[in-house]
Formats: sequence, structure tokens, C-alpha cells
Amino acid sequence: MPDLLPALPDSEFRRVLCVVAHPDDVEYGTSSAVAVWTARGVEVAYLVLTRGEAGMDASPPDRTREIRTREQITGSAAVGVTDVRFLEHPDGVLEYGLPLRRDIARRIREYRPDVVLTGSWEIEFVAGLNMADHRVAGLATLDAVRDAGNRWVFTELLDDDGLEPWQVRWFLVSGDPRATHGVEVTDEALQAGVASLEAHEEYLAGLPGHPAPKDMLPMIAGLQGRAMGVEHAVLFRAYDLQAPPPLFD
Repeated sequence: MPDLLPALPDSEFRRVLCVVAHPDDVEYGTSSAVAVWTARGVEVAYLVLTRGEAGMDASPPDRTREIRTREQITGSAAVGVTDVRFLEHPDGVLEYGLPLRRDIARRIREYRPDVVLTGSWEIEFVAGLNMADHRVAGLATLDAVRDAGNRWVFTELLDDDGLEPWQVRWFLVSGDPRATHGVEVTDEALQAGVASLEAHEEYLAGLPGHPAPKDMLPMIAGLQGRAMGVEHAVLFRAYDLQAPPPLFD
């Protein structure tokens, strides 16, 4: 029998920044863990890199942008998050590069989180083949965490904006099949997570055959809970960036 995954040592979390490509990306399970944290008084903010304007085939981008922005704000509030920032990078063709890294590093220095959370940048992740925007967002966030702590990278953030370097303690990746830790999710937090995804009503209505959030999210959380030996959980690959480096033989 495989060893059970340990609980994420999140009792000392004070401020978490979630960085994702699109409106709704946090809501596919991760928001239930967010609900656990906000209920405990942890400050959580979202940085959404696009407005998701290319995500609804039957709706033109200008209308879709308004819908998905509104639905994201509503969904975030369902799990106790009111600090939601949107960038204006183009949906569907999000590009890895210095402008994106700079924008994410700027927000990290502004918000000064002890935890940054993003999605997997692997080609294959827990839901199958990962899309390009998700991969770009994850990798750019990883690099921006280091950029935020280096005063000699993007020096204009300090010289022009007065944003001092900031060292993040924990880096969390959702959707990684090599999860190392989990967050046990209460029924209340799970239901809040369901409500956060249900808030994306118009977006989900345009996805034929999409399962109801009230059916899908408890199933996913139940499967992930088995890895911890609990009823429901959200799993992450967790990196303690301030831990001593591992020793090699």
C-alpha cells in the first residue's frame, strides 16, 4: 500500500497569491482549498492573466470578456476572495516572455505573499493534455517568483515603482500528478468550491456535456482524499523555497 501524502504545513500561511491564465482556472478544485484558508483568516488574492475572451465559441470576445470577468469576481467571493486582479494578456495565445514575467513579479512584490500558487506547466497533467495558456502561465509564474526576489532583475520595479524585492516561502502547483502534499477539505469548504465554479454559469453553459459542478468537484476531491486517507482533499506539488537544498550521495 503506498504511503499517504502528508498535509500541507499551511498553519503558518498568512498571504497566498494564486496566479492563473483564465477566469475559472482556480475553480476546478483548488478553490475548495482556498475556502479552507480564508475561513481560517488567511488572505488570498487572485491574479488572472487574461480575461478569457476567446473561451466561448458562440460569444464574441468583447461580450465574453465582460461575462467571464463578472463570473470570476462572483466565483472568487464564494470562497472568501475579494482581491482579484486581471491583466490584459491575450487569451488563447498567451506568450511566455519577459513582459509576462515582469507583470507577475510586479504583483508578487506589491502583494508580498508567503505562498504563490499556480497550475502545472507540464504537457500532460491530471486532466490529460494541458493547454498552451496553462503551460505558459505556470512556467512564467515559477520564473517570476525568482524574479520578484532578485533586485537586479526588472530593476524598474524598484527604481520606478519603489517595489522592493520579495522572497516567497512556498510555491504550490495544482494539477501536477506528482503531488507531494494535500489540504483536507471540509464539507463547508467543498460546497463553497462548488459554488465558486457554479458562478461561471454562462461559460459552463457553452461547454456541451460538461458535468455539473455539484457532481464533478466532490468526485475529484474524493479521489484526491484517498491519497491522504481523508474523505475530501485538494492535492499540490509543494516546494519550500527557503528549505536547505537536498543532499545528494
